[in-house]
Amino acid sequence: MARNEIKYLTAIKQDKREKKYCRFKKYGIKYVDYKDVDFLKKFVNEQGKLLPRRLSGNSLKYQRKVSDAVKKARQMALLPFVTDLFK
Repeated sequence: MARNEIKYLTAIKQDKREKKYCRFKKYGIKYVDYKDVDFLKKFVNEQGKLLPRRLSGNSLKYQRKVSDAVKKARQMALLPFVTDLFK
């Protein structure tokens, strides 16, 4: 075994991810409009499912508003319920 070989007991830390933030609080958005489909697509994955809070970074209050807006947009046929390659 070579003397200059270094072994670590713990994993080496990688680059830090940027901190998640609630874009509604940051930009002062008070109302989530169900008719704004392009904005709502940011909170929906490729299959048409809602992204969870831990991935989107929304606060609980605005995640509920987003989910209600997406559900209304689906009822009005502005967004599909299920799809392949949505974006």
